[in-house]
Amino acid sequence: MTLAILLAASVYVGWNIGANDTANCIGTTIGCGLISFKKAVMLVVVFALLGAVLQGDNVMKTIGKGIVSQELSPVAIVVALLSSGFFVTLATFYRIPTSTSQAVVGGVVGIGLAVNAPVNFSKFATIAESWLLCPVLVMLLAYTMSRLLTIVLRKIRMNALLMQNTLGWFAIGSSCYVAYSMGANNAGNAVGPVANLGIVHSKILLAIGGAAIVLGAATYGQKVADTVGKGITPLDVQGAFVAQSCSAFGMHLFSMIGIPVSTSSAIVGAVVGVGLVKGARAISRKTLMTILLGWVLTPSLAAAAAFVLYKAVRAVTG
Repeated sequence: MTLAILLAASVYVGWNIGANDTANCIGTTIGCGLISFKKAVMLVVVFALLGAVLQGDNVMKTIGKGIVSQELSPVAIVVALLSSGFFVTLATFYRIPTSTSQAVVGGVVGIGLAVNAPVNFSKFATIAESWLLCPVLVMLLAYTMSRLLTIVLRKIRMNALLMQNTLGWFAIGSSCYVAYSMGANNAGNAVGPVANLGIVHSKILLAIGGAAIVLGAATYGQKVADTVGKGITPLDVQGAFVAQSCSAFGMHLFSMIGIPVSTSSAIVGAVVGVGLVKGARAISRKTLMTILLGWVLTPSLAAAAAFVLYKAVRAVTG
């Protein structure tokens, strides 16, 4: 029964990842009118599962025992997961692309402080730095790639329709790459706290996390997709390809070194980089500020909620 509750809490977090972060995989592709939401979700289903199972171990280890090395009680793990998931659900309801990685890390830190466990603040600082570094690097990469691709396409003598179709296929391929990177980086966020106990094989946990992400993508992923694809800056097929390729590269890079970065910050940084090619006025500052506020509040509120809720549960149960 205890294990079932733990896995249910992990599935809830994984569902939130799929519901909020699917937009980061396919939002730009849908936003430029290249593919329907239903077809895009089918791609996410396949490639997010592959990323979770094949390369999700590194981030899972970081979340499991990289931040709080002490083995946590089942109650503490459930509280951390529920606290993290709640604020992501809230952000998804209001169509804000927030960071599940930040929420889970915040929840784990909050629980660590609540149970007086040793928190690896050095590791936490490294993760927090990546939350700032990743979107900036991806933004610069997207800006540069967008400029270079425009120059190259101008010099290539190709039928306009053929060029558009070619870029379209590249954009769809980049969506698959983003989905794979999302699975690799975020499945560990959903099941990492349960991995802390060492009672379920890692591959089984990652498969559960990947399946939960897929479920969230299919059932509630469309809300945030509109914000990412249309709300920040208008995108054409070329812009969608550049934004998705650069964000996927950034996420994949951090996944390989075991750092849970924000899928949302990666794609938003890339979309902003593409938008800057058209000029700063092409970017919706209101939408961007709403997203930035969500990134700050989500981990802070998740940490505070986990701390307070755990103390309350212990006070009631003794």
